Amino acid sequence: MNIVCLDLEGVLVPEIWIAFSEASGIPELRRTTRDEPDYDKLMRWRLATLKEHGLGINEIKETIAKIDPMPGAKEFLDELRSITQTVILSDTFEEFAGPLMKKLGMPTIFCNSLTVAPDGEVTGFRLRAKKTKLVTVQAFQSIGYDTIAVGDSFNDLDMIKASKAGFLFRSTEQIKKDHPELPAFEEYGDLLAAIKDAL
Repeated sequence: MNIVCLDLEGVLVPEIWIAFSEASGIPELRRTTRDEPDYDKLMRWRLATLKEHGLGINEIKETIAKIDPMPGAKEFLDELRSITQTVILSDTFEEFAGPLMKKLGMPTIFCNSLTVAPDGEVTGFRLRAKKTKLVTVQAFQSIGYDTIAVGDSFNDLDMIKASKAGFLFRSTEQIKKDHPELPAFEEYGDLLAAIKDAL
């Protein structure tokens, strides 16, 4: 039995924080897990930056409402879901992911959650577990699934390496250079073919 575990941002949809950086005019918010491997450190820095600029969940949701899946992403996901069990494992938040899941046909997603004050200030975040993607892949394996994982960032490497097959998709040149053992793809058709071969 197989289950495919996909990252969300950078694989199926554009990076939310980069889109919000552009919408808000705050260039430093472009920093993502492609740049900072320590997710806890990255999120605490993001929350401090939001607070400094007086921005909250409402402004971020306005940006998310304008984000569409990457061209070809929904068709890729539909095809994949027609042949095997598929789940999205993301370090994003329930509050961000909802509108995007509707545009992707409501796939299953495991992600984190935010703490939001009544005035919309994002005051904190709650991770499902430490190393959420790796822990989730290991949990699937513990109940009899073989996992195939796809991601693009530092925080995807653990789940990719722990799976029976793992692939980089539209990753950075540095990550591809540091991990030449991981097959890397740029097009959904090539990725789909590699996943089918691994099933």
